[in-house]
Amino acid sequence: MTYSIVARDPETGELGVAVQSHFFAVGSVVSWAEAGAGAVATQSVTEPACGRRGLGLMRDGASAPEALHRLIADDPQEANRQLGLVDRLGSVAVHTGGRCIGAAGHRVAGQASAQANMMRGGSVPDAMVDAYGPARGDLAARLMAALEAAERVGGDIRGRQSAALVVVGGQSRGDPALDTRYDLRVDDHHEPVSELRRLLELKRAYDLIGVAEQFAAAGDLELALEHYQAARELQPGNAELAFWHGVALAAASREREARGPLGQAFAAGEAWRELLERLPAAGLLPDDDPELVARLSA
Repeated sequence: MTYSIVARDPETGELGVAVQSHFFAVGSVVSWAEAGAGAVATQSVTEPACGRRGLGLMRDGASAPEALHRLIADDPQEANRQLGLVDRLGSVAVHTGGRCIGAAGHRVAGQASAQANMMRGGSVPDAMVDAYGPARGDLAARLMAALEAAERVGGDIRGRQSAALVVVGGQSRGDPALDTRYDLRVDDHHEPVSELRRLLELKRAYDLIGVAEQFAAAGDLELALEHYQAARELQPGNAELAFWHGVALAAASREREARGPLGQAFAAGEAWRELLERLPAAGLLPDDDPELVARLSA
């Protein structure tokens, strides 16, 4: 069974898809999203071309219902398909073919649609939409809440294997890297939804590091350090984040404060000490104090 949700955030315009299945690498075939166009979930007898074509139709101006009509009108396997679409304006369309393996069904609410097949019971789409609607946070958080709700009511009759989450902007900036907010996949895991949640929280922390590096490059060390600290608060046990926070503190002449996060990294492995020794030559630590690295490593 595959269950998924497609949605548009009415406040930000972001578009997204979240999916879980007892199928290897479900994110590579089911979930499709493009900034400024829409989002598509194609499942049951999955046809990736439906994802590509659906996005193309919505990119060219078709609404989600119009795109869905054209996708299934000439599809010889329409009865076996399950498709969910949302366009850039929030119109939703969904199709559950009459020969999808039961229990199969869908539910639309607002600018979201949840669809499922091979359910252990028939309540998965309702549970997903009911969890998505009142969930707090950004679109990614709300999509995750929908997946977790599906698991609580039984999910896939076969069990679980993979999951994926894609969120893109409401308007395209012409660069997929800038348009894509999240593109996370768990291809094979005994608890894929829980692992997807972990990856989402890790991605949030690394996004903060990216912002910190931008502030540092612009010379605003205080804002950079605020973002390093915020990243570590999201992932307090992460040696990588601790190391670079310590490096940033040392580069800002806050050596005493740097020792704590660096010590956390060193406790995770001696390779972090060796890496520290290489940073002055790379311009990431002051090279006018030959004893700095030794003091930080002590």
